[in-house]
Amino acid sequence: MGRSRGGLTSKIHAVVDSNGLPVRLTLSPGEAHDVRLAGQLLSHLKFGSMLLADRGYDADWIRELAMKKGSWANIPPKRNRSDPICFSSYLYRARD
Repeated sequence: MGRSRGGLTSKIHAVVDSNGLPVRLTLSPGEAHDVRLAGQLLSHLKFGSMLLADRGYDADWIRELAMKKGSWANIPPKRNRSDPICFSSYLYRARD
């Protein structure tokens, strides 16, 4: 019977500007949830900016952090979100 080898993986989390150029990079273990580093990554979020993030970042505290910094979080809602949120799929698609 073969041995299973648990490979080490990591994720690169990036904050990019409106041109897609990275302004902050952080590494995390591959099995770590995305939102663990959100506070650190968003600590320098500029007033009036728009936060475009993947569904994994859909958390009320992230939206509140963006609002406190004078920004808008356009993050698709998780499927289990019970309260409606403001989300633009058009702007979200433009992030690519």
